[in-house]
Amino acid sequence: MSPQVQISIPNTQLSNTSKPYTIYNITLRLPPLRTFTLQKRYSDFVSLHYTLCSQAGGAAPPALLPSKSWFTRTTSSPEFTEERRKGLEAYLIAINESEDDRWRNTPAWRTFLNLPSSINSSKASLHSALNGPSGNTPITDPVVWLDHHGDLKKQIHDARQNLMRRDQASTAQGQHEASVQAKKCLVRAGTMIQALDTGLKNLNSSSSTRGGSSLGEGELRRRRDLLSSAKREKEGLENLLSAMAAKSAVDATVANAGDKTALLNTSSTNSHSRPASGRVLGKESDKTRALDNQGVLQLQKQMMKEQDEDVMVLAQAVARQKELGIQIHEELEVQKDMLKLLEEDTDRHQGKMDVARKRIDKIS
Repeated sequence: MSPQVQISIPNTQLSNTSKPYTIYNITLRLPPLRTFTLQKRYSDFVSLHYTLCSQAGGAAPPALLPSKSWFTRTTSSPEFTEERRKGLEAYLIAINESEDDRWRNTPAWRTFLNLPSSINSSKASLHSALNGPSGNTPITDPVVWLDHHGDLKKQIHDARQNLMRRDQASTAQGQHEASVQAKKCLVRAGTMIQALDTGLKNLNSSSSTRGGSSLGEGELRRRRDLLSSAKREKEGLENLLSAMAAKSAVDATVANAGDKTALLNTSSTNSHSRPASGRVLGKESDKTRALDNQGVLQLQKQMMKEQDEDVMVLAQAVARQKELGIQIHEELEVQKDMLKLLEEDTDRHQGKMDVARKRIDKIS
């Protein structure tokens, strides 16, 4: 039976301290949820090893922990760092895949990996445990970067859905609730964009230094385009939210002015309830029949004002549609560029495969 948690140590990095030390980035994959990263140093592994032996009744784990070196430091020897990384990864994998689960059931193992008290508990509990203390760790794994980018797209999608709900809401309370939810999604998206930007810099630096997961220039460029597209999409939604908020403020002001005008019209109608004699207006409507000349003039002004307000609302709706159209056009342009890059990469790989196929034909 395959383990529920897949463990690997894809890369390492140096700490940003006055006395640097090596940090081992432990990647935990839990299908079908997502991927998380923990950061540990060698001394953490040493403490784990002795605690596991103590809590497992003195039995040593199925793999040996890489020994400490008194003459070579990982901060100055890339070869020694890579050798220790492989040894620590094999150590964790041996415990995780061992048929004997005595070490996996110890509190020390669960604490080291930030796992819940029972690995068979609900996936939501495991998700929370994995995403808790390690949620602020920098992104150093390409797979983790893609997972976080998927979360970013979901936040932007939720923000867009909430803005659509706000535009369709018929009550002020519904509009307010949709605006609050959209704002929360956009704030989370902004935080994720900063983390992804920093993570992309980490991946770029690790590609050119020791122990890093190599990403080609084309893949780095593709991810930069994805991040730039997400930034533009988020900024467009923020501008749209601001425009909607401004429209609501204008509508509230117009409504208050309309109420005041209606009150004045009522007062004027009461004071001139008896129309003046001698007015010949021909066939009149029910609205004008009980009004004098001043009342008819006031009614015409009110109707013209209402028409002007309707035109203003229509113009704002057209402006919103224009903004959405511009954003859709920009998104299509970005997707077009991405498809072009994908086509170029496909052609390049197809060329390499053709060369390899010719070489195979020559060998055979």
